Amino acid sequence: MELPAVLNWIRRPDYPSSGRRDVPAGLWSKCPRCATLVYRKELERKLRVCPRCSYHHRLSAADSLALVLDEGSFEEHDEGLVPDDPLGFVDEQPYPARIEEAQRRTGVPEASITGTGAIEGRGAVVDAMEFGFLGGSMGAVVGEKVARSAERAGGRRWPLVLFSASGGARMQEGALSLMQLAKTSVAVGRLGELGVPFISVLCDPTTGGVAASFAFQGDVILAEPGALIGFAGRRVIEQTIRQKLPDGFQTAEFVLEHGLI
Repeated sequence: MELPAVLNWIRRPDYPSSGRRDVPAGLWSKCPRCATLVYRKELERKLRVCPRCSYHHRLSAADSLALVLDEGSFEEHDEGLVPDDPLGFVDEQPYPARIEEAQRRTGVPEASITGTGAIEGRGAVVDAMEFGFLGGSMGAVVGEKVARSAERAGGRRWPLVLFSASGGARMQEGALSLMQLAKTSVAVGRLGELGVPFISVLCDPTTGGVAASFAFQGDVILAEPGALIGFAGRRVIEQTIRQKLPDGFQTAEFVLEHGLI
């Protein structure tokens, strides 16, 4: 039914759509802490720290290395090491399928990037873990890369700078993954015997077997503000000890207050 002319004013006008522009995806990033929308380029300029609440967004392995190394100085090592499937592990999908998906999503072959570079003109061996790759879990390849990095640092008498970001040992590799705790601990321990500095940088999160092995063996231990740092999860600990844990437990600030960094 046609509206009377006197009521035409309540009709919604047909605005032309030709002048509208689609906003490209990925221009904005939402802060997980304060929910502020931050222009992504502005966030990158601030080294992925929220300008409103100072929340530190997670960095990729490549981002971590780019922050500390002199431009153009990085040379990657051991990039040809790729994970195998020694147990034929299958959960919701085969382990090789998970590896392929992680490689496609992150653009890296494994959960760490290792190499050499310069920091303020001085040589250093570097290793940065990629949390986006199966939670930065440590399997045989990640453990081998840590061990080789330590050996390279010892051979060159260059400091080892290692960025940890991991949920722990990789369950798909079973006992082979657990073996890496001892292997990496021994490897970085030898640096102390040689008098070679080991700088451990704990990124968000550093937990499980990585926290229980090489991450806390540094001569100098640094941490990202607000990073989750610990061995077992909060819920597991509370159920085990049957006590409520304090607020801020397993944060970088809590660990600093108690002398672990």
